[in-house]
Amino acid sequence: MSLSFIISSVLLFGLFQVVMSENKLTSVDFEIFGNVQGVCFRMYTEDQGQSLGLSGWVKNTRQGTVIGQIQGPPDRIHDMKLWLKSVGSPSSRIDRAVFSNERDISKLEVSGFSTRY
Repeated sequence: MSLSFIISSVLLFGLFQVVMSENKLTSVDFEIFGNVQGVCFRMYTEDQGQSLGLSGWVKNTRQGTVIGQIQGPPDRIHDMKLWLKSVGSPSSRIDRAVFSNERDISKLEVSGFSTRY
């Protein structure tokens, strides 16, 4: 085998890995605890999800928490998780963020990002 063949093969494999990783999708559920109701948390979450190009939903609970689901590329899911546990809306106080049911999905199961009531 020639060196140029080996280099070409390695480059093609690397390109294949990049393309495949761009096509990966993740779904994760979340629950946010703290002062997260009555402070526009859902509106800011919807805006942040849309700005990251994610699909999902957000909803208040009777227990005073905010729950939801986010779907999209793993790197953007990571960014949204960081935002949910450390930023939120300007008037919110996030005590704890719990993420569960994280899984790979073959296609988006939710269209767009919305607030549920």
